[in-house]
Amino acid sequence: MTRSPTFLAALASAAVPGLDPVSVEGVRTRSGGAFDLAFVTDQQDRRWVIKAPRTQASGAELEAVVALGPLLGRRLDLAMPMVRGQVAVEEGRAIIYLRLPGRPVDFAALPPGDLASAIGRALAHIHNLDLTLFEEAGRPVYDADAHRRRQLSELDRGAATGHVPTNLLTRWEQRLEDISLWRFAPTAVHGSFIGEHLLVSFQDEDRADVGEVRGLLGWEQSRIGDPADDFSDLVGLATPESLDLVLSAYAQSRVERPDGNLLARARLAAEMAPMRVLLHALASAARDLVEEAAARLRALDEKVAVEDERRAVEADEENPGRREAVLTPSTTELHPEPDWDATQPHQPFPDPSVTQAIDADPVASPASPPNEPDAGEGGSAVQHSRAADAEPNDGRAG
Repeated sequence: MTRSPTFLAALASAAVPGLDPVSVEGVRTRSGGAFDLAFVTDQQDRRWVIKAPRTQASGAELEAVVALGPLLGRRLDLAMPMVRGQVAVEEGRAIIYLRLPGRPVDFAALPPGDLASAIGRALAHIHNLDLTLFEEAGRPVYDADAHRRRQLSELDRGAATGHVPTNLLTRWEQRLEDISLWRFAPTAVHGSFIGEHLLVSFQDEDRADVGEVRGLLGWEQSRIGDPADDFSDLVGLATPESLDLVLSAYAQSRVERPDGNLLARARLAAEMAPMRVLLHALASAARDLVEEAAARLRALDEKVAVEDERRAVEADEENPGRREAVLTPSTTELHPEPDWDATQPHQPFPDPSVTQAIDADPVASPASPPNEPDAGEGGSAVQHSRAADAEPNDGRAG
C-alpha cells in the first residue's frame, strides 16, 4: 500500500516519545518500491525518517536495520540508521530514525581523487567486519557455492519470464557454471552499495574530488557472502580512472587480500542487475517497472552483441580463422590470472582499469539536501539532493 505523508508523520509521533511533528515531506517512490518513506521535522527542529514496508517481504527486510544497528554501532566507522522507534503496520513494523548528515554520490560523475580512495577504504572497512556480528543479527549466510547456486536459480526464474534475451541467458550461464570464477572467502556484505546510499561531505565545496564518507544507508540486503556484489554499481557506472583508485585503496585496506576474480564477478552482477529488478517488479505487480527493466535488458543485449562483433572483427584481423574462439569469451578473459606477490601484504588490485559502462541500477537521482551548498560546478560527484536519506528506487516528490 501507499501511505500519505500525514499518516506516516502520525505513525512516527506514535512510535517516538517527544516527537511532535511540525512538518512532513513525503518521498515519492517509484512503481514497485518496497517502502513508503517520509521526512518529518519536529518541534525541536530534529529531522526524522520514517520508513514503512509495503509488503511482508520488505517488512522482514527492515529487521536487518533494527538488529544490526546495536551490534555494529561502535564497530562501524560510518554512520548508519539507528532505530529510535518502531510501530506495527499491516506488513510488519515501520521504523523511525534520525536523518544522517551528508549527501548522496553519483558514481557516474565520481572524479578521480581522494573521494574515490575514501570510498574504497569504506568498502574495505565493511568487508573487514567480524562475521559473527552479522550471524548474530540473523543475516543470511552464503558460502561461495551457495551464492553461485542462488544466482543460477535467479537465472532460471529470469528465463521463465520470457523477458530476458537468450544471448544474455547463455552468457550469464557460462560464467555461473565456471566454478573457477567462484572461489572467494565470504565477507560481511552491505548488499546495496549504490551512490544513493553513500553519504559524503566536503570541506571545500569547489573540490568534488576531495570528500569524506560520512554514512551509509540501505542495510536491508546486508548478508555474509560475495564481496564482489558491493562493487557492481561502481563497476557499472564509475570511470576506469576512478574505479582504479577505489580498487587500489580497497585492496590496501583489506585484512585479507581480495581474490583475483572479484572484478569479473562484479561485472557479472552489474549485468544481471536489470534482471533482478525485473523479478522484483513482477513479484510486486509493478507493470511500469517490468516494462522498464525489460527494455534495459534488450538494450544490454544489443550492446553485448555489438561488443562481441567488434571483438570478433579485431580477432579476425589479428588471427584469421579463429573467429569462433573469439565469439565465446575465454576463461582467461573472464578472470585473468592476478599478479599478486604473496610476500607483500598490500598491493594494487589486479587489472582494475578495464571496466564496462553497464547501467547497473535504474535508480532515479534524488534532489539536494536543504541548506547545503552545491559541491562545485557541473560534473560533481554529489547528487544535489534534498533527499539525502533516499533509499533505492526513491525519488523526490514534485
